[in-house]
Amino acid sequence: MKFESKVIVTIAPTGGVVKKSQNPHLPTQPAEIAEDVYRCYDAGASIVALHARRPDDGATCNPEIYQDINSRIMTKCSIIINNSTGGGVDGDMVRSLEPGLDEVIFEERLKGLEAGADMATFDAHTVLASFGGREIVVNTSPARCDIMAKRFQKTGIKPEWECFSLSHLVQDPIRLINKGFDKPPYWVNFVLGADRGIQGGLPYTPQILDMLIGNLPKGAMFCVSGIGRAQLSATTHAVLAGGHVRVGLEDNLYLEQGILATNVRLVERTVRIIRELGYEPATAVEARAMLGLVPRKLG
Repeated sequence: MKFESKVIVTIAPTGGVVKKSQNPHLPTQPAEIAEDVYRCYDAGASIVALHARRPDDGATCNPEIYQDINSRIMTKCSIIINNSTGGGVDGDMVRSLEPGLDEVIFEERLKGLEAGADMATFDAHTVLASFGGREIVVNTSPARCDIMAKRFQKTGIKPEWECFSLSHLVQDPIRLINKGFDKPPYWVNFVLGADRGIQGGLPYTPQILDMLIGNLPKGAMFCVSGIGRAQLSATTHAVLAGGHVRVGLEDNLYLEQGILATNVRLVERTVRIIRELGYEPATAVEARAMLGLVPRKLG
């Protein structure tokens, strides 16, 4: 089976930062997330990048909540489930280090691997994020990268190497790949346009994305996530460059200036663009084969 003309569309419906007050279409609870994901699957998405929320909408990696979301989705469709090990910037995920400086709790992040997902995000780097006047450190030291890599290997969950800059790709991810903690095809997600909120993050420009693509390890596939206004241009560039795309309210709240988006409308627009460029969205079955994932039966 040949997949040269197939583009994998990931939907990121919720995230760990955005609030319903910013966009009332944001799904945060298991039932509404599952229903939204099913509509996105019908529209052409083949991977879902999930974040879990507590009943009060605070961020969490609670495996029971993840299992609730995952099981609801699995009864509806065969979309590939990718759980976050990033969590978010509030709720269960953070603790205060000093006034104005918080830390995302590493032990809480690891709980994202306990819910039986197909894939999970692996941010193999340390960053300092700024949200709402707070600074939040996400410490994934080399030693912590090793701990996470062993946990991924033990659970059999495939990592999505999430990279905000070139160093996030060529340092610990490639070191861990060379140690055998992942096998090809490697799945690398470039997140561009987060430079205003993440120290060391990069904006989207054609030159920056081409540079990142040029440094991919042999055997890697790449996906591009554009934050805010960067979403449309970055994902279109990704398709033209032979890659795959992520869209959703986690990354971008607006369909166009002044018009709030829904997850389904973002997927529908992306699928139209993919087809206009001469490609086709990959089905979930095709995406599984492309990524070397074990087939999963509906239900």
